[in-house]
Amino acid sequence: MRIIDISQPLGPDTAVWPGDRPFQLDWSMRLAAGDTVNVAAVSLSVHTGTHLDGFRHVTDSGPTAADMPLAACIGPARVIDARGHCPLGPELLDGIDAARTPRVLFRTRATSDETEFPEPFAWLAPALAERLVASGFVLVGTDAPSIDPVDSRDLPVHHLLARGNVANIENLVLTAVPPGDYILVAPPLKLTAADSSPVRAVLLEGGWT
Repeated sequence: MRIIDISQPLGPDTAVWPGDRPFQLDWSMRLAAGDTVNVAAVSLSVHTGTHLDGFRHVTDSGPTAADMPLAACIGPARVIDARGHCPLGPELLDGIDAARTPRVLFRTRATSDETEFPEPFAWLAPALAERLVASGFVLVGTDAPSIDPVDSRDLPVHHLLARGNVANIENLVLTAVPPGDYILVAPPLKLTAADSSPVRAVLLEGGWT
């Protein structure tokens, strides 16, 4: 079994959504200062790097990061090469059986650089979101920073997926991942009050062992 890391690195140079809080790391204790251990402290938006959007992100009554269904974040997933599509349309799901592969991850970019905000980027068409819900998918992922356009104010795709209980992961790194079937492991942190959470997303090639 091969483990493929599909998460963005997190550091001071990690690009964030325009206007969001940048990543910052400080030290509470340092061996060099005479302390017995090194202890780091971080400040970041929960949407920094690779992250799961909780449904609380777009509705005050939705689940927080801690309450999002873990089962959606672990299991069979299909990686789809969607480069050249913008927006991503429902035809990208043709031939995929949600009962067998209920998670889909879209590669939309030729390269990946976590230090640069990718603009423009490919987003999901509302018709694709509707098909994800109607077909019984439980999670959709993308290597873009959002499933809606950068200038969207009403975020229709976020709302459609939240109402249909389809989780979404943004800012994946899929440039070195061939299209095909994998096992996704990407649970959120158990943040009891936050709308969303960073994840360490990995793909298992060859299934469980």
